[in-house]
Amino acid sequence: MTALPGTAAAGGPDLGRRDLLALLVGLAAGVLIRSVLLPQTVPAGDVNDFLGWARSINAGGLSRAYDQPISFPPVLPWIWWLLGMVAPGLLNPNANDPLALALIKVPASIADLAIAGVVGSVLAGRGRPGWAIAASVAVLLVPTSWYVSAWWAQFDALYVLPLLIAWVLLTRDRPNLAAVAIGIALMTKPQALPLAVPFAAFYLRRIGAVGSARAALVATATAVVLWLPFLAANGLANYLRHLGDYTALFAVLSLRAWNPWWILTDLAGSGQLIADDISIAGPVTLRWLGYAVALFLGLMVFIGVWRRPTPSGLAWGLAAASLAAFIGLTAMHERYAVSAVTFLVLCWPNRLAIGTWLLLALIETLNIVAAVPPDGGPGSLVPLYGPIALIGSLAMTGAFIATLVGLSGGAGDVGEPSSADAGEWLRPATGPAG
Repeated sequence: MTALPGTAAAGGPDLGRRDLLALLVGLAAGVLIRSVLLPQTVPAGDVNDFLGWARSINAGGLSRAYDQPISFPPVLPWIWWLLGMVAPGLLNPNANDPLALALIKVPASIADLAIAGVVGSVLAGRGRPGWAIAASVAVLLVPTSWYVSAWWAQFDALYVLPLLIAWVLLTRDRPNLAAVAIGIALMTKPQALPLAVPFAAFYLRRIGAVGSARAALVATATAVVLWLPFLAANGLANYLRHLGDYTALFAVLSLRAWNPWWILTDLAGSGQLIADDISIAGPVTLRWLGYAVALFLGLMVFIGVWRRPTPSGLAWGLAAASLAAFIGLTAMHERYAVSAVTFLVLCWPNRLAIGTWLLLALIETLNIVAAVPPDGGPGSLVPLYGPIALIGSLAMTGAFIATLVGLSGGAGDVGEPSSADAGEWLRPATGPAG
């Protein structure tokens, strides 16, 4: 087995005392923030649904999960069932019980910590302990992680983590194990689907059609295994019906996500969300236009990764795919670009990656707080409409363009082979097909 050039080598430089102290302080701060936020009440309705679904699964059994209007694939019902097995009493509390709130938020918060550990390990393996610590602490402390997971009780970190693990496995010649991780991510939240595009380009370019087909079968088998407990109770059909109901419920240009569709919403001047089923040419609606835009942008990402099938290229591609969906599709939620914040860290200390990460971290934080502030309604802390929102929407589009530049290699590489070694990237992966 040979690792791809530019990935972490086994071992790495030892941390000095200052490095270790910085890491410990960052870890302590990250854990403290989450510990304080876990039991806090969330002024948003989602967490009540999550707790209700978890209680129903605990009472009726895992197989009957999709008797409830659950809008997630099977990984989250599995997690809620396991939580009920571990602490059944905590899932049957009074409203806003702190222990129940903390319990439902724990899985995503643990995923935050794991993501920080993985990105730190990757950079440490490149012989950059200082940047490894900076990356880990940044992931731990950036509000787009703890605000979403430990306070808001959302589960985005739970699909980002397996995709990050898939990146690690795939860039170390473990395509089938990576496919298992990708299958798990796709069965966690539908928002993982656009990020399959850069993985597909990397697979096809690196290991060819046969190896890619084998990996696709592995990912499919993983999904089937996860769905098995629910099939007898018509769980898959119920899930698809629930998903269609939620799609109709959120049929708007942008659900408070600062992207080009939000610019149209803002400029309309009514302060109301705009439906995306408005016809623009016969049966073609704004939603279908969004699909077309996202497909075109996704194709650009696919071509970019195909041309540059390297670890950094795949990381840039994953960030770009996340932002392509965010700015292209209608009905986007404000937090659906958080995965890009994670994957850009893999490209540090590339200056464009750092600058783009800072921009995304700032704009995503402002967007999330504007949409769901700690107290009060949307816009009560950060204006949801107006100049800040318009600048934020343009900045998100600019961040996507920056990821395309990074993907093209135009900003220089970190840990990539020289041009003389470029052919190494195009050879089939060697070693066991694990």
